[in-house]
Amino acid sequence: MKSGFVSIIGKPNAGKSTLLNCIIGEKIAAVSDKPQTTRNAISGIYTKDGLQIVFMDTPGIHKPKNKLGEFMTKEIEGAMNSVDAAVLVVDCTEKTDVNDEIINNLAASEIPVFLVINKIDLISKDELLNIIADYSQKMSFAAFIPLSAINNDGVDLLLEEIEAALPDGPMYFPDDMVTDQPEKQIIAEFIREKALWCLEKEVPHGIAVEILSFKESENGVLKISATIYCEKKSHKGIIIGKGGLMLKKIGQLSRKEAEAFFGTKVFLELWVKIKEDWRNSDIMLKNFGFSSK
Repeated sequence: MKSGFVSIIGKPNAGKSTLLNCIIGEKIAAVSDKPQTTRNAISGIYTKDGLQIVFMDTPGIHKPKNKLGEFMTKEIEGAMNSVDAAVLVVDCTEKTDVNDEIINNLAASEIPVFLVINKIDLISKDELLNIIADYSQKMSFAAFIPLSAINNDGVDLLLEEIEAALPDGPMYFPDDMVTDQPEKQIIAEFIREKALWCLEKEVPHGIAVEILSFKESENGVLKISATIYCEKKSHKGIIIGKGGLMLKKIGQLSRKEAEAFFGTKVFLELWVKIKEDWRNSDIMLKNFGFSSK
């Protein structure tokens, strides 16, 4: 049997989480068009006959501006340690998607690095060939994989290339397990994703979600209570919306996602609270699960 650990890295909005969800076949990582959607290194587990790949979806590579940003940078560094391979995802619509520092770090890692050129449905064949030529001069990649994660086009080729590069090894997780993330973290990701979808651009980076309770009733309904934290009073008003309509919308979308994932009815209750500058608070970061292990 072949098995191993693979990091998925790249800049914000390159499509890392979309790729992971596509590979696993279930939504386990938050996806939005806003940068830095992923904050933790989320593990997705792909298993088939004779193969198990444990993927680590990391936060988008960026310069940290607060303690939360520093945590996210450490998550990226941690995901690069003790892995068997790495997948560098680049957005083919961005001319300068990955800087030389990232390339140099990957080249020094001495592990196979697969370059995934994502969103190829948005460019021409000639443009794709130019991108491959450009990156081929930067380092020696194990393979170039043009694909469209959102359309599930080319993903099978990536899995074949990774399988060929992995060593023989044990099965690390049961074959029906798709993620090692706690259920509370999964539902928190669903809620934060829906907030990212719905809210104004200045709000999302300043929100976090805390699951207050997660219980299954006798009739099988999951009863979940959660708090959305923001940093400003004005943001609280935006999140709640006029007559509570925005919060209701976030709740409805989150509940639908949770019901699809858990396969049962969900009763979701949401609250909104203000915690000023929580992204620089060690205590708050620890409470939200953003602390080095």
